[in-house]
Amino acid sequence: MENEENEKLEEINVTSDSSVVISEEVVSVIAGIAVSEVPGVVDTAGGFAGGISEVLSGKKKLSKGIKVEVGEKETKIDVNIIVEYGTRIPDVAFEIQSKVKKSVKEMTGLDVLEVNVHVQGVKTPADLETKDKDEN
Repeated sequence: MENEENEKLEEINVTSDSSVVISEEVVSVIAGIAVSEVPGVVDTAGGFAGGISEVLSGKKKLSKGIKVEVGEKETKIDVNIIVEYGTRIPDVAFEIQSKVKKSVKEMTGLDVLEVNVHVQGVKTPADLETKDKDEN
C-alpha cells in the first residue's frame, strides 16, 4: 500500500514541472459553442475577414465574433452577438456570461475574469424569413 502511494506521489511530481498551453482559438471555439446554445442569439457578429472566410470555406466558423485574451491561468472573453427581436437582452447577456464561464472553466481550467457581451444587431422576424428563403 505504501509503495502504491509513493508511485502516485512520483506521478504528481513528474507532472508538476510540465505545463499545458491552451490557445486563444481553442478558448474562442468553446465560447462560441456555448453562445450558440443560448436562446435568443441568432448569430455571432464577426468582422469582414471572418465573413469572407466563412463564405469561401462554406463552413461556419465557431469562433466568429469571439475575441479572447489568454494568460497563464486566466482569460478574458468578448462576445459579439446578434439577438432575435423580442428577446430580453439583459437575460440573454447573463445567460451567455454564465454558459461561457462554466464551459471554459470546465474544459480548460482557466479562470474566466470577464465575459463582455456586445450586442451588434437585432434580427426581426422579416429578416429571419428572408434568411430562410435565401438558404433554400
